[in-house]
Amino acid sequence: MQLGDFFKVGSRSVPLLFVHHPRARRYLLRLRPDGVARVTIPRRGTIKAARDFASRNIAWLEKQIQLQADQPKTPVLWGVGTEVYFRGGLVLIEVVDGNIRFGSEQIKVSVADDLRPAIQKHLHKLAAHELPLRVIELARIHGINVSRISVRNQKSRLGSCSRRGTISLNWRLIQTPDFVRDYIILHELAHRRHMNHSEKFWVEVERLFPDYLQAERWLKQHAKLLR
Repeated sequence: MQLGDFFKVGSRSVPLLFVHHPRARRYLLRLRPDGVARVTIPRRGTIKAARDFASRNIAWLEKQIQLQADQPKTPVLWGVGTEVYFRGGLVLIEVVDGNIRFGSEQIKVSVADDLRPAIQKHLHKLAAHELPLRVIELARIHGINVSRISVRNQKSRLGSCSRRGTISLNWRLIQTPDFVRDYIILHELAHRRHMNHSEKFWVEVERLFPDYLQAERWLKQHAKLLR
């Protein structure tokens, strides 16, 4: 691994990181979240060839830099004035009559620099009440048996289904639009019929939720904000 010189991309200077990988079959270029352009060098490859490869793909790199810049950033601290996602829309954290309000919700906590723990605790409580009821409703509509429902704090997954019929959902679904919440629930319910991601599984997902691609697009655009 070697940090190379800076690479001129439009008006930006982008640092290059060269990484030798003995199992790589070709040169690869990707933009890391920290703004470093990583170039993977295959066995017997050279840094000069890697730099030339990056130069030939400068238009692609410039596009990735712009896409990264356009992505909304997750606020580090949730303070008064911060906007957070709740039920699919951005709501402002405010102080009203000495209490904290966001959207339709109001909680009694002391104003602090970071209100994230208190607000997330409240959102988790809401989700623990609402999500199981929605699972039961959708499972009954579609004639699917569920043995147990849990609402958890998964770091990356929004839902899962065990072979024993347990549906586990991420409390952050309370932050998504209703159609995205329902898609995740129905996605997991579809696993009660197909415990895989085979073609038959996706046919079942589409049967249960025909607009699933729209929900997938929303998640792709907003997933980083659900934290």
